Amino acid sequence: MASGLEHKVASGVAWSFSEKLLTMVVQMAVSIIVARELMPEDFGVMAILTFFTSVALAIVDSGFSQALIRKQSPTAEEYASVLGFNVVVSLLLYVLLLFLTPAIARFYDLAVISTVAPVLFLVLPINSLCVVQTVMFTREFRFALLSKIVFIASLISGIVAVVMAVMGCGIWSLVSQRLLMMGIKAVAFWSIRWWRSESRMSFRSLKALAPFSLRLLATDLIASIYNNVAQLFIGKIYTTHQLGFYSQAQKLKDLPVTSTVQAVQGVTYPALSSLKDDDEKFRGGYVRIVGMLAFVVFPVMLGFVAIAEDMFMLLLGQKWMPTVPYFEILALSGVVYPLAMVSYNVLKAKSDGRVIVWLEVAKRIVMTLILCYTIPRGIVAIAWGMTAMAVVEFLLNTLSAMRYMSLGVVTLGRALLPSLLLAVAMYFAIEVLNPYIAHLHIALRLLIDILGGALLYILSAWLFGLSVLKEVYRLLRSFLTKSE
Repeated sequence: MASGLEHKVASGVAWSFSEKLLTMVVQMAVSIIVARELMPEDFGVMAILTFFTSVALAIVDSGFSQALIRKQSPTAEEYASVLGFNVVVSLLLYVLLLFLTPAIARFYDLAVISTVAPVLFLVLPINSLCVVQTVMFTREFRFALLSKIVFIASLISGIVAVVMAVMGCGIWSLVSQRLLMMGIKAVAFWSIRWWRSESRMSFRSLKALAPFSLRLLATDLIASIYNNVAQLFIGKIYTTHQLGFYSQAQKLKDLPVTSTVQAVQGVTYPALSSLKDDDEKFRGGYVRIVGMLAFVVFPVMLGFVAIAEDMFMLLLGQKWMPTVPYFEILALSGVVYPLAMVSYNVLKAKSDGRVIVWLEVAKRIVMTLILCYTIPRGIVAIAWGMTAMAVVEFLLNTLSAMRYMSLGVVTLGRALLPSLLLAVAMYFAIEVLNPYIAHLHIALRLLIDILGGALLYILSAWLFGLSVLKEVYRLLRSFLTKSE
């Protein structure tokens, strides 16, 4: 990458990752405290409603925000058109979901849905108010500002959720957290940049953005449905109690995975888009990004698998121990999912969107077969199916992206394989160590596992001369000394 852009990407990733790390810590602490106060059924109800909000949010955006980021110089009319579209569609979907709420409550025989859903679904119109500023700040690489806003919103909404949970507010603590998080972001964005345009919503502008945007909508919509559809079946075929355990496993797995993906994806998409006409720099940037991502993600996710049982017992208690098997399986999907999303960014930057749609169709055909096979066989089978699907998505996205970059398998393997081998070695080292420290207090065991595993991984990377270790160190030092 060009030096100026490289610094922006390094600084952006570092700021974004720092915010995601701090936000993850806050959300982890909030999740632990709230989970101790609430029942698994409360999380099961939220998991059901999350399906509908995720699908609706994909429709509200319709890929237009990504199209604006990708476009060289968006006009004021295009910004105004996208904002107007988002607001109008969010209000229409809110009314539609209100109409469907009684049917959803009857289908699951959960009266609480009729009470909670109308409030939770307010995230749709609130979220629509964040689009324009998010796109503008992203295009300007103002990730430090975005990171601070997201962290403050997470902190305030988390504190409110904890207080409400301790006071016995039950599921309303989870609902309030979602609404406050989105509301604080919207207020902060408009306070910092009160964006107004003399231009009005133009269907001509939307039509110009539509070919690429609607292809992304198709893929995002299908992804939103399939990423959450297992929860619908678990809640109906099994019990809301069991869904709560599965949902909590997925949520805790998603905290580090989603934080990493959002940090890297939000920065790399505009960066890769700006390099899409320079094949050599584009290819080099991609290899460096996935190499550094693998170096961080592989040991973290395999480490979580190794310490899962002690971690859940110490932090959540015996009540949540049925979650452990689901978490251990789902955490494996987190090893490859962030890499799949970077490859997805390549396809968004280099293609016209058609290949993305076809890939999404192929992936969902595979996932439909997986769900048909696993759902009747229990929740453990469903978890394995979701992990298998993550591997399929990684392979399809990456192989397709490699074609657009003329990137060889050997080159990509050199970037990923060393980190994977060291992470696997670290995992087995922790497993071998655990029987020898089983007599110690659970907190001390966790501390030894975490510090010992991290030290072993970093020392091994140093001894074997992994260049990515120097790369991560150099970019971290660059961020600390130069970022604003």
